[in-house]
Amino acid sequence: MHYYRYSNAEVSCWYKYLLFSYNIVFWLAGMAFLAAGLWAWSEKGVLSDLTKVTGLHGLDPVVLVLVVGVVMFTLGFAGCVGALRENICLLKFFCGTIVFIFLLELAVAVLAVLFQDWVRDKVKEFFENNIKSYRDDIDLQNLIDSLQKINHCCGAQGPDDWDFNIYFNCSSESKSREKCGVPFSCCIPDPAQKVVNTQCGYDVRKKSKSQWDDQIFIKGCIVALEAWLPRNIYVVAGVFIAISLLQVGSSS
Repeated sequence: MHYYRYSNAEVSCWYKYLLFSYNIVFWLAGMAFLAAGLWAWSEKGVLSDLTKVTGLHGLDPVVLVLVVGVVMFTLGFAGCVGALRENICLLKFFCGTIVFIFLLELAVAVLAVLFQDWVRDKVKEFFENNIKSYRDDIDLQNLIDSLQKINHCCGAQGPDDWDFNIYFNCSSESKSREKCGVPFSCCIPDPAQKVVNTQCGYDVRKKSKSQWDDQIFIKGCIVALEAWLPRNIYVVAGVFIAISLLQVGSSS
């Protein structure tokens, strides 16, 4: 195999190994994400029946972990080998992909600001679809529970959004014990209780709405996230700038 190299060293040795060190961490992190994702899928039996991936109507968080793992593993490998072997093709692939990802992030951020109503509608639709699949996947269930507990919210726009789920639906046809309730993550925690009461949301929506705020969070998670963003705008901007600098720095 022929490797394209400069006739004389135009990249200093320390920079070459600095780039290699940066990418070996990136590569190992990608391997860790891939291993974690594949292990999670094996625990859920997805590896033995791949149709389960398309059977879930909501988001499977493991898919996101695997996608991130594949991207990090591929870029880390290209950066490591390209830096050590001074392979111009791999380095161009590495730099071009990093720049593309950076521009994509920038475009998404700009579009999100310009089309806020459209983004809000899509987020609402996305959240409602995942509410429907709440009991279908344990990872999705844990993700929604964590989101509701951390942000002190319930549902996309409010607790009534849990009517989208067949187990929590208030319709007369439902035979579920959770009928007309909400998940325990919607409940206002009782400091006196050391053990989580997973049945605290049972039948709560059978009561009048004026009684809800004594037991559960009544604010929707979209509203909670919209309120959280302005309060933490500098943190979000700082994280975005830090990630952008890392990406630009690694591609330079």
